Amino acid sequence: MKRLILSSLLAMSLSMSPALAVNPDEVLGDPALEQRARDISIDLRCVVCRGENIDESNAPIARDLRLLVRERLVEGDSNDEVVDFVVERYGEYVLMKPNTSGANVILWAAGPVLLIVALIAGGLYLRRRSQAKETAVALSSDEEARLQELLKD
Repeated sequence: MKRLILSSLLAMSLSMSPALAVNPDEVLGDPALEQRARDISIDLRCVVCRGENIDESNAPIARDLRLLVRERLVEGDSNDEVVDFVVERYGEYVLMKPNTSGANVILWAAGPVLLIVALIAGGLYLRRRSQAKETAVALSSDEEARLQELLKD
């Protein structure tokens, strides 16, 4: 019973940890450079997988990007220079968190602005609806007679 519990706990802990696609031949010998490469890779999106960063992706382009990041770090580039190089080459799409400058301000602001507009429109609609007067239309004698016939059946 203890083995079953321990094995299930081990399986759950492994399933909750992020799966990294970094191959052993990609790992740099210098632990500090490798950590910098991992920090940069977390913020770069795989252009094929879209929802994964390049450390998690098994796509060939992600491997190429991981190698490119490590190559630039070995050459002496700073973290920002490496990211700028990759963005210049592949576009802003590779950033997991796009910049909040230029035309991207419109994209960042669109969600909150539309939420505020929807709340105002909903509030105005409910206000007008609560202030509207109910107008009851009286039935004619023919309509009243027909209604009574329908209700009797």
